[in-house]
Amino acid sequence: MKPRIFVTRKIPAAGLMQLEQACDVQLWEEPLPVPRAVLERESAIAEGLLTLLSDSIDAALIAAAPRLRVISQYAVGYDNIDLAAATARGIPVGNTPDVLTDATADLAFALLMTAARRLGEARDYVRAGEWRTWGPQLLLGQDVWGATLGIVGLGRIGQALARRGRGFGMRVLYTSPSCNADPSLGAECVPLETLLAAADFVSLHCPLTPQTEGLIGAHELRAMRSTAILINTARGAVVDSGALLTALQEGWIAGAALDVTDPEPLPADHPLVNLPNCIVTPHIGSASITARTRMAELAAENLLAGLRGEPLPHCVNPEVYA
Repeated sequence: MKPRIFVTRKIPAAGLMQLEQACDVQLWEEPLPVPRAVLERESAIAEGLLTLLSDSIDAALIAAAPRLRVISQYAVGYDNIDLAAATARGIPVGNTPDVLTDATADLAFALLMTAARRLGEARDYVRAGEWRTWGPQLLLGQDVWGATLGIVGLGRIGQALARRGRGFGMRVLYTSPSCNADPSLGAECVPLETLLAAADFVSLHCPLTPQTEGLIGAHELRAMRSTAILINTARGAVVDSGALLTALQEGWIAGAALDVTDPEPLPADHPLVNLPNCIVTPHIGSASITARTRMAELAAENLLAGLRGEPLPHCVNPEVYA
């Protein structure tokens, strides 16, 4: 008998095909996240879960899933999963690192460019029929070439962004728990306060932890340059949304570009959505065809390995094998 698994959203076919060959796949096919009641019901009888960031895999759900043997996350981050509870049960948890690094770094730099040159405002200006002639002071933006880029969290994506910044002749600063970046990046490790004061663009690439939740609040935003732009492709809760709104409205900083928000998604009438100096995209950092397909394949490989009792290729709690 094939092991029963629950997949909480329809993922690219490359991953689903692997799972369907080896498992009894129960799939939530609706476009919105699976309701909690359905997640609880399916988890209670599943041997494996393939989950998304929008699924809360907490201690209560894990405790009520006696047959559960593996959790495979379709993402790099896994802050939606109670890792301690899974580990206590001996359940390995997998993720999908590396394959979305460049896609997310591409988007972060695209957001940087878009905000710097006010492309969203320019598009709206044309669509509103206001473009009547070339103007010497029309929609002036910030220079990117030769500017200073500050990166908060120099993991895989942060390093990839640093390389893109260096390609644009940027001075690259970073802050990280350990200042051990590859010297070839040409990046300088500095304290957060120094980075905020010096950077023309501050890009967030740290994981969401108790230490980083609300990391960028009113104090930090006031420490930034009035001409600076904040980019967030990490997690929405790293930024205090209320403080950011005030900072943008009162001109503490020049702009923001957010692919992640708190809450997520933002309501369409949220003030941040409608500010001219704020760009909000719907969490599409890894949304390239290549990246999302490889994520599906890796998520399937992790889940199938766990069901076979083998170490996961990408396991975030390897202590379960100790």
